[in-house]
Formats: sequence, C-alpha cells, structure tokens
Amino acid sequence: MTVESGRLAANEVRSMFDRIARVYDPMNRILTAGLDGRWRRRTAEAVVGAGDRVLDACCGTGDLALADERAGGTVTGLDFSERMLERARKKSDSVEWVQGDALALPFPDASFDVVTVGFGVRNVSDLEGGLAELRRVLRPGGQLGVLDITTPRGVLRPFYSVWFDRVVPLLGKVLPGGTAYTYLPASVRRFPSAEELAGLIRAAGFEQVGYRLFAGGIVALHIGVAA
Repeated sequence: MTVESGRLAANEVRSMFDRIARVYDPMNRILTAGLDGRWRRRTAEAVVGAGDRVLDACCGTGDLALADERAGGTVTGLDFSERMLERARKKSDSVEWVQGDALALPFPDASFDVVTVGFGVRNVSDLEGGLAELRRVLRPGGQLGVLDITTPRGVLRPFYSVWFDRVVPLLGKVLPGGTAYTYLPASVRRFPSAEELAGLIRAAGFEQVGYRLFAGGIVALHIGVAA
C-alpha cells in the first residue's frame, strides 16, 4: 500500500512509528505550536474520574496516559510500537505499559471504566473494528474520549492545506523517519469528518456521542458513553 494513499498495512505503520519514536515528542510540539499537551489534558479531564480504570489505546510515548493518571485514573497504556513504549516507560513507572494491537486488545470484556485515544484511531487499519474493540473492553456506562486531527472548514482550511500538504512533508526530509510526514497529511485526508466519526462511534455501540473542536476546527475531541 502507498504512503500517498494514507493507507499502510499494520506492520508498516508499526515500523514507521518505531523509526520516528525519538523525534515524536518534539515533532508534536512543533506541529501543534505546543498546544497538544493542553488538548490531552482537556481530554482526560472530560472523561476520567478519580479511581477509574483507564485504558489509553495507541498510547505512543504516553503523554495522554499521563494526563489520564493526573486526572485520577489507574492507567494502562497500550501501543504496538515497542520503540514508542520504551519512551513511555521512561516517563512513568506507575502506568502499566502493554504492547498490543488495538484491533485485538488483550483484555477481557468490560475491563475498563474509561478508554482514551490521542491521535491514534486514524492509524488503525480497520477503524470500525477498532471502535468495536474499544467498546468491548468498556463496561456499560463507561466513557470514551477520542482526540484526533480533523479537516477544518472556513477560513482556516487554506492554511491547514499549506501546513499539512507542504510544510509537514518538508520537515520530514530533514528528520528521521521522513516517510511518516508524508503519511500524516494523507492519513488526515482519508479520515472521516468530525460528523462522520461521531456516526461511526454511535454505530460501534456508544450513545450520548458529541464532539468539541479545538484550534479553529483542526482538532476534534469526541466523547461517548458505552451503551
């Protein structure tokens, strides 16, 4: 599968994130003008309560998992990139870090009170299947928080296009794992709109689904309750 299409096989995505693990955090700061930490904090505060059993799926280097813990959760962070998890483990020894596949979560049904995903569902090869797995491991009434990039409408759309289609790939040419920065804009283009993602979350078994937009509509936080 081609990078330009925004679709990669699971082993290709894993290999790609292994390659960029050491620059992943600084690139997040650059690409979001330092706002990604605020968005993760708001995600955690929206869905995590004191004592909640929390799964942060596609946890990467662990920043959202740490925000979930600060919000009061007992947290498990899962990712299929071992290099990403190596970075995460250096940040906390109180979070349980697990290597695993979001399409086949290694947990029993109804294991968690909350599931969060930060900038990760876009990379799951079967989005509907991934959402169904998140629902499976949530108890009825448990909360889901999904934070990811979305395509804005209105005045920011031209800026967004220039940034993701031109600037981001140029950054990739001078950084390790440059292929990832070609994949990023392609993956965003094929990702459902905020409205469409809300519909997919409902179809996966969630109710009270809504979303809020950050940064002028470039990033969306979707929230739902397991039916």
